Amino acid sequence: MKILVCISKTPDTTAKIAFTDNNTKFDVNGVQWIINPYDEWYALVRAIELKEADASTVIHLVTVGAADAEPIIRKALALGGDEAIRVNADNHDSYYIAAQIADVAKNGGYDLVLTGKETIDYNGSSIGGMVAEMLDMPYVSLATKLELAGTAATITREIEGGEEVNEVSLPVVVSTQKGMAEARIPNMRGIMAARTKPLKVVEPIAVDALTSVAGFGLPPAKAGVKLVPADNVDELVRLLHEEAKAI
Repeated sequence: MKILVCISKTPDTTAKIAFTDNNTKFDVNGVQWIINPYDEWYALVRAIELKEADASTVIHLVTVGAADAEPIIRKALALGGDEAIRVNADNHDSYYIAAQIADVAKNGGYDLVLTGKETIDYNGSSIGGMVAEMLDMPYVSLATKLELAGTAATITREIEGGEEVNEVSLPVVVSTQKGMAEARIPNMRGIMAARTKPLKVVEPIAVDALTSVAGFGLPPAKAGVKLVPADNVDELVRLLHEEAKAI
């Protein structure tokens, strides 16, 4: 079994978000970068669990990013990846990124391609589907469970009001979310081993980006809190009628 896990560098969830260049670029000053949680906690950890069940399984990691993405790649290797590939490009267009990942996957002969359901910065949820289309593979999104039996996979995914169970032959592309696995932290042995695990840098293929950022905007600031004394019910009702519904 050969698994490719797609990982992305995203700002820490506690990072203060700001923009530069007339709100057209993300301000990276002082930002702590992490592995996208959906990629790490669910896609990567499930791949590691599959490897623990079958020692012959090989886990490769792929990311599209500049050299500053290498620390998060090393963390992913410390968690349990066997080797990593970094496509040397700094482009945030989903089609461009998917094309780079698909090119890596096409040449790697992977049985399973795993990705998080989305990144926590752009929330696009589009990479997995585009990669599957480019590879001409079946695609299952929003997966919460994944079991393998030989060359077949049983995948449970969320649907409106319930769950759907899919059976599919490998190879397949799967986007993962909460329920797929439990988050882990790298141990000291994994951290030490990650220093010498292969990290291959490849140049991107020629692909035209289909989108560009016109501008970013922060959500409106939260309004102040109004406290109403417990014995002033009339004022509370007035505020609910006149102000709360307009928020």
